[in-house]
Amino acid sequence: MATESLAEVLEQAFVTCRSLDAPLATRLQTFAGEVRRVSPQFAEAVDRLVERLAAGDAGHTAPKPGEPMPPFVLPDDKAQLVSLERLLEKGPVAISFHRGYWCPYCRINADALSRAHDEVSGLGCQIVAVTPDTQKYASGLKQESGAPFPILTDMDNGYAMSLDLAIWVGEEMRSLMVASGFDPGISQGSADWMLPIPATFVVGTDGIVKARFVDPDYRKRMEIDDLVEALRDARRAG
Repeated sequence: MATESLAEVLEQAFVTCRSLDAPLATRLQTFAGEVRRVSPQFAEAVDRLVERLAAGDAGHTAPKPGEPMPPFVLPDDKAQLVSLERLLEKGPVAISFHRGYWCPYCRINADALSRAHDEVSGLGCQIVAVTPDTQKYASGLKQESGAPFPILTDMDNGYAMSLDLAIWVGEEMRSLMVASGFDPGISQGSADWMLPIPATFVVGTDGIVKARFVDPDYRKRMEIDDLVEALRDARRAG
């Protein structure tokens, strides 16, 4: 029997963590712990990547609370163009960047956002995800997570790059990811090995950022309770 890749070994851990009845941070930390147990080498390489990005202030200049969110027009999983301007006509928006359908952390996050959708919608607010994946793979992420919100394709990380969110994974991580069965080039249709920092921005109807979560450590995401509360505050503010 052929040796399983790290991606295949971790798939069951992903399924278990995704189904946990626990806060998003706990689900992500549990999965990160399993990665470290199964492959300390991979986890330590991620630690070094995060240290490099933090030392370079990656994502530091991304829009902050009180600043305008740059507009976008991006295709959704059905190839329909979606603009931030039109979204904001319906209410405040949480914009969540995902690295790709192949990323277990993003898949766990997408599931958590899907679980929160009804509460968010009940507030008169919206969620939208952004990924560099092509339509085929964005559709796969949407289907797997049961996402009732749009998942938009940011080809070549153009929008993420304009926000200071696009990073190069580095040669060490590239080699380890390929050897472990993770290859974002397949879903992106690109070999540049650029990925977005999985940030989240809550934008009010005035186009101003009300809250944000930007961390170059992709193992961490904005907690759902914080996202919902920020959207609630944005709705109250009008």
